[in-house]
Amino acid sequence: MSFDLVLFGGTGDLTWRKLVPALFQAFRHGKLPPGGRILAVARDEQTDEQYHAWIKERFQDVEGAKRPTDEEFASFAEMLHYRRLDLSQPEHYERLKQWLNQRHADTVVLYLATSPYLFPQICAQLGVVGLNTAQIRVVLEKPLGHDLASAQEINRVVRSVFKEEQAFRIDHYLGKPSVQNLMALRFGNVLFEPLWRRESIANVQITIAEDFGVGTRGDFYDTTGALRDMIQNHALQLLTMVAMEPPSRNDADAIRDEKLKVLRSLKPFTEESVARDVVRGQYRAGNAQGTKAAGYLEEAKVPRGSTTETFVAIRTEVQNWRWAGVPFYLRTGKRLASREAQIVINFRATPHSIFAGVNQPNKLVINLQPEDGLELHLLAAKGTGQHEPLSPVSLDLDFDKAFAENRVGAYERLLLEVIAGRLNLFVRSDEQEQAWRWVEPVLNAWARDVNGPRPYAAGTWGPAAASALVARDGFAWAEEQ
Repeated sequence: MSFDLVLFGGTGDLTWRKLVPALFQAFRHGKLPPGGRILAVARDEQTDEQYHAWIKERFQDVEGAKRPTDEEFASFAEMLHYRRLDLSQPEHYERLKQWLNQRHADTVVLYLATSPYLFPQICAQLGVVGLNTAQIRVVLEKPLGHDLASAQEINRVVRSVFKEEQAFRIDHYLGKPSVQNLMALRFGNVLFEPLWRRESIANVQITIAEDFGVGTRGDFYDTTGALRDMIQNHALQLLTMVAMEPPSRNDADAIRDEKLKVLRSLKPFTEESVARDVVRGQYRAGNAQGTKAAGYLEEAKVPRGSTTETFVAIRTEVQNWRWAGVPFYLRTGKRLASREAQIVINFRATPHSIFAGVNQPNKLVINLQPEDGLELHLLAAKGTGQHEPLSPVSLDLDFDKAFAENRVGAYERLLLEVIAGRLNLFVRSDEQEQAWRWVEPVLNAWARDVNGPRPYAAGTWGPAAASALVARDGFAWAEEQ
């Protein structure tokens, strides 16, 4: 199967940091279909050779094991091309069409690695020149919109040009191996599904923590914030994967129908519940990884006096028969104590313990970063005496070790899925809009709140109010247990 993949924003951070390295890994692993071409387009005037040299230099910033040798890069570069394209010039889209028509590939992928506000303009121009035929797929990067209205407008324009099955709204967390194994764990095994409900589960915690600050992206981040950047997309997608009902089949619409039901079942926010169930914070100067770290307001390109949140913790519930009354805690932030992303399923304690010592409940931990894996925490006897207390033990599955020969990164997996035309790992427009619909009351309440975000020191786990949020229900965050 021949394919052409066009990277709009071909000189942008996302392209050189994530997309081209992921495509190279797919090439190195022999997973890219033969006969493929990759075309980067941007406003700069460059030749193919100049672009190759620029990309090769960028690879020095990639993890060592993922850097190509000179021979590997020379082979990969044979399929890598560059053309100047000014998004505001209609004739440039005609030139793109002419380039694609040189051979009429079986599949054409148009990856919009640009600012989302450009999506409507790009899609409209693609429609004008006829680059929306059946073999064409368009990939839309997050964040898709700034609020519900802007997301709906983007989707309206995209749908006016492309059919829904041609639009691949990407959330790279859905490409992580642990998320895929969450589906396998639940729906490919009989062990957990009988326990996957309110009678057995006490609470669910989803944490996406970063130990670094905003760096040089202060201007972008200040118009986005943690709620839009992480909760509205990544965290809610993870929540749907945990809470969804078993789909009738393993296909895109069956899976996405069940995820949408979860989003529609989330407890809606009111002015009162935002004040009670949502904590927002902003990091101040502190100590991170043994060095002094500046506060958010001292970061480059951040306006002084900004009230943009760098931390969010939320308590919510899925209001249906399976999950009624089970709290779901979502948490994300920058400059936290460590970099990790995980889902923790805390099971209820046994109703009556016959053993001495603490009756510590079981829990299942799904690790997403820095490593992918599953941990099942149990209690066991050491065998040293009849009345000994039970001790915690864990069964640990490291996906990197268990499946070392077949491991692929999130972006590599998702790019291959786009080329193959499989929509299972991508977000449908009604899902994405429902997620915005759920978070928008929080944004509106914050706009009226004169108090602003709570401060927390860099290198900690956020404001104390986040711990109080969970403690109110008699629980604690995973690192506090």
